[in-house]
Order: sequence, then C-alpha cells, then structure tokens
Amino acid sequence: MAIKLIANYSKRLGLPGYSSHQFSVSVETELLATDDLEAESERLYHLLQSNVDQQILETGFVPPSTYGMDESGAPTGGQSENRSDSSPNNITRWPNGTAWKCSDKQRDLVLKIVAENQLDKKGVEALAVERFGKGVRLLNKMEASGLIDELLDRYGGKQKGGGNSRNRSAYSGGNRRRAA
Repeated sequence: MAIKLIANYSKRLGLPGYSSHQFSVSVETELLATDDLEAESERLYHLLQSNVDQQILETGFVPPSTYGMDESGAPTGGQSENRSDSSPNNITRWPNGTAWKCSDKQRDLVLKIVAENQLDKKGVEALAVERFGKGVRLLNKMEASGLIDELLDRYGGKQKGGGNSRNRSAYSGGNRRRAA
C-alpha cells in the first residue's frame, strides 16, 4: 500500500509601504513504506525551505508610499499613476501632498493647532524632524501624538480653569501610572 506524502512550505515577507510578497511551494510524493516517513518528511521540508528562501530573495515590484493615492491623499481606485512629489518636504502642501501616516483625527488636530495659533508650518515641520527624524506627514500615530502634545504644551494646552490637565501620550515622556 502506497502512502501519499504532501508537503507545503510558504513564506511571506513584509516590505516598505505596507506591502509584502509571498512564495509557496507544494510537492506530493508516494512512499512505499512508513519507515521512510520521518526521513522523507525532513528531506522534503529542507528541500522546500531552501528553494522558497532562494526564490523569495528577489522582491520584484515594491510600490512607493504614494502608490494608489491621488494628490489629496485619497485612494485612486486602482489606477496606477506614476507620480512623484517633486517637493516632499514642501510644508505649504501638507493637506494636498503625500498621504499622512497618522490618523485623520490627528492630522486634523495638527492642522487646527497650526491654524488657530497661526504657526509657521516650516517651524512645525522642523520640530517633527528634530524630535522624530521625519516630516509631519510621515509620523505614525504614536509620533503624531507626541508632536500634538508638544504643540499643545507650547501653544495651547491650557484647559478652562487654568490648568493643563489633559492626558499625556506615552511617547512624549508623559507616561504616568494610572490608578487601577
């Protein structure tokens, strides 16, 4: 009686821009006896693993961070336009340039603080670069939270009643233990 042995090996690697690629190999063989099962399984696993690892080294197309977005940062609906923002650090284009990495609410709050306090966007951009090593639009949610805390501390963190009692983000160094 022949025994059918089916082996699969798959690997997925994360790439920049929330992209990934995956490669998978499957093989099916027949064994004449069960005493070969363990050795044959091990042999197939190592064979598949080495082949997948060798093939997955070549990443192929990796989309840029603006892939699938129009000038406003909204999805293009699958159209693949080859755009390049010739001035990615141009602060005056915050709302219309590269999509923001933080949440929409965080983006809106940063823009509101800038507008209400008539802040120089270049100065806010410089603050983000100084604190996080990247521009405002490239900040993730945690980094944006730290920037918002900094902006509120400098330009508008006072609550009614005169105290600055808002919650601090963990990123800005204001992590305090909360009562259980």
